[in-house]
Amino acid sequence: MAATRNRNRHVLLCCVGLVAGMTALSFAAVPLYDLFCRVTGFGGTTQQAKETTGQTANRIVRIRFDASVDPNLQWEFQPVQRELSMRVGESALAFYRARNVADAPIIGTATFNVTPLKVGKYFNKIECFCFTEQKLEPGKFIDMPVTFFVDPEIMNDPNLDDVKLITLSYTFFEVEEETDAKQAELAEPANQRALQMKI
Repeated sequence: MAATRNRNRHVLLCCVGLVAGMTALSFAAVPLYDLFCRVTGFGGTTQQAKETTGQTANRIVRIRFDASVDPNLQWEFQPVQRELSMRVGESALAFYRARNVADAPIIGTATFNVTPLKVGKYFNKIECFCFTEQKLEPGKFIDMPVTFFVDPEIMNDPNLDDVKLITLSYTFFEVEEETDAKQAELAEPANQRALQMKI
């Protein structure tokens, strides 16, 4: 009887440990994946820099700007300039324009990448509207800057010798604002369940 109880306790502890481990892993997965993408440039994830390296190369690359909007976001969003040419290592400034066509204020946030995907680890953004959420009042528009450069280290990567065109893409999504009333409404069922459990 005692042996069975010990075995059951051991199985229970293993199951609880497994559930706790899986929960911790699920919370850690997003930041770890984000870190992996930023370090490796995986999936066209660009890098963040405070300034250029100070070195330039004679190689010229064309940068094409692309914009899209999630169908649920009532914004117009497009690049002000479709394309530019620049030297590797030199910084460039481009603008994207967003306009709220809804009759209420909307907060949006942008996701981004570059193609070809293998260029991600060499494409550095110094300043970008994608680092913060953007709030637009009804009918208003904003020109949002992005300052970037292509790291001269790209010259040392033989896999990228064929790259002459890089596309910088952004997609805007709506950010749901959580009002105090909404938070209270969401918390209410949990509070009621807690009271029911005590009774």
